[in-house]
Amino acid sequence: MIKEIYAKDAPAAIGPYSQAIQAGDFVYVSGQIPIDPTNGEVVKGIEAQTKQVLENLKAILTEANTDFSQVVKFTIYLSSMDDFATVNEIYGSYLKQPYPARATVEVSRLPKDVMVEMDAVVYKQ
Repeated sequence: MIKEIYAKDAPAAIGPYSQAIQAGDFVYVSGQIPIDPTNGEVVKGIEAQTKQVLENLKAILTEANTDFSQVVKFTIYLSSMDDFATVNEIYGSYLKQPYPARATVEVSRLPKDVMVEMDAVVYKQ
């Protein structure tokens, strides 16, 4: 079974992809950037951007009838590793143990020149 997940409380995809796809017991959430879904604008600053990305992910997970506790893998993309500690602290405030697996990488550029993007894989039990 493959099912598209669309959350109206998260920004619409900015390309030919879905916000998330459920495939059997797994939900694959596309990379989320810090677009405020109420006005379509990118929020400013690494703290606000990180929170907005996580709120966008949360909205999609809610629509998929799941939450952060069922995320098994996150990938975080940063435009600068100088922001790692700030992002890590905010990210950690949204999660409880056991924490999911994670990779964090610095990339040369992100869509709309944002500072952070995250994607997630969920296992729905």
